[in-house]
Amino acid sequence: MTTTLTHDPARPTPGGRPLNGGTARQSGLRLRGTAWLVWRQHRAAFWTLTALTLVGVIVMVLLRGQMMDYVNAQDASSHNSTGLPPGFEKYTDRLFSFGSYLGYVPVLAGVLLGAPLIAGDLESGTAKLVTSQSVSRLRWLTMKLAMPAALLALSTAVLGAVFDWWWSPVKGRAETLVWTSFFNITGVTPVAYALLTFTVGAAVGMVLRRTLVSMVVTLGVVVAIDVIWDRFRLDLGHVVTVSTDKGVGPGAPRPKLPAQAEQLGQGTYFATSSGGRLDWTTCLDAPDNEKAHTACLESKHVVGWSIDYLPVSQMHTMQWLGAGIMLAVAAAAVAFVVVRGRKRLL
Repeated sequence: MTTTLTHDPARPTPGGRPLNGGTARQSGLRLRGTAWLVWRQHRAAFWTLTALTLVGVIVMVLLRGQMMDYVNAQDASSHNSTGLPPGFEKYTDRLFSFGSYLGYVPVLAGVLLGAPLIAGDLESGTAKLVTSQSVSRLRWLTMKLAMPAALLALSTAVLGAVFDWWWSPVKGRAETLVWTSFFNITGVTPVAYALLTFTVGAAVGMVLRRTLVSMVVTLGVVVAIDVIWDRFRLDLGHVVTVSTDKGVGPGAPRPKLPAQAEQLGQGTYFATSSGGRLDWTTCLDAPDNEKAHTACLESKHVVGWSIDYLPVSQMHTMQWLGAGIMLAVAAAAVAFVVVRGRKRLL
């Protein structure tokens, strides 16, 4: 018996008659078999994701146009294009606000798309019905993961690219628009991050087999991933140190960082003549007078200041390295879903 579960109703049966009285249609590109089934199952989520992506792109294009009109007008009137014009704060706020919204995409990908993906079918019995047909478990699992993953990757790539296009004209003109603030929502990072949370959500759903429970647990896992990522993401870069040897007293020059550099650590350190460093709190317990404080620093051979930083030139390398780690974990989650699904799906 042929079933509409894994068969397009408008597609003719082997005997030549369309199912359900439908009329066979000829078209250039049509989904068939398992691909058609997965699309039908999740078409509401897919269309919602597509619509939100289009809305996001339109909003960013409009906001960028307003920003550039203001910047160009101010630059023309002041003949200055090195810094941000006065009154630019509202455009900065828009960048940060929209960037924070994009930061929720991985959470939504894991909780709303990944967690219910397989758990819903296991809970409702759809998985048992599908695999009782002529569809293998491997084929069904592969399509269940591949179609939403492809759409998710495309959507996040587009959103990240458009946001980067919006931010690029002004990112070198103000210290407030530091590149680390937009590290997670530009380049390859948002794609890898969303795929990671999506696959982790699918793996959780495979284990727990209940939609609501899987969504709650996935939310906790995604939050934990976010905390760990924010803690260690800057460790992906190669730290650069800049020091001075002109003393640390009043009027002594501090190290000057390159444009858009991200300062790391506790801030400024004391540099010693031997090449070592001391915390800036060194000698704070000396007697409360400038002469005693200076004598204490001299006894420790302090000769200047030292600062650690990450240059903006390392941003793309760090993003690709981080994306590689995320995709490796995502691949492990996919492997777990496939292996477990082939052995213990039902």
